[in-house]
Amino acid sequence: MFLEPYYKGHRNGWIEVICGSMFSGKTEELIRRLKRAKIANQKVEIFKPQIDTRYDEAKVVSHDANSIHSTPIAHSSHLLTLADEVEVVGIDEAQFFDEELPRHCQQLALKGVRVIVAGLDMDFMGRPFGPIPHLLSVAEYITKVHAICQHCGNLATHSYRLSGGTDTVVLGEKDRYEARCRYCYELGEKLDH
Repeated sequence: MFLEPYYKGHRNGWIEVICGSMFSGKTEELIRRLKRAKIANQKVEIFKPQIDTRYDEAKVVSHDANSIHSTPIAHSSHLLTLADEVEVVGIDEAQFFDEELPRHCQQLALKGVRVIVAGLDMDFMGRPFGPIPHLLSVAEYITKVHAICQHCGNLATHSYRLSGGTDTVVLGEKDRYEARCRYCYELGEKLDH
């Protein structure tokens, strides 16, 4: 990758990752950071995966119905062309993007862009999810947010799928998933009855 020579006044970019389970406030925190950047008159672009149409075709929407306009994209390579001449890039539901996302985020950061990424760090099986683990390893800032376990009230770190199936990507909300602590997650179906 070709880099312009460092010069005084060059704006440094960086990567921030907001991760956690479902219902932990990841998107809410992403929206909060992006709105603050807009208040500071920074040029902001927001992206989400094209497959995520749960709340809106084009907006990033939190479970609390807080929203911000975004551009749905099919592949992370589109970030490089659509985020031209911006200061801040927001990416929601990053776990649904391809494995090239970390490389493209790093390219943006090298150009002086602040990249804020939100996504699930684990899938419903408790395994690292999509490109998030790689993003965590290259990010300058990491915020892990927690939900509250819907069974015992402890900190929830897992997204428990209520309905069957083995597909990793199954879009859903409270009808299909619960936030659970480690213990209640391991109890699994025993708590469903």
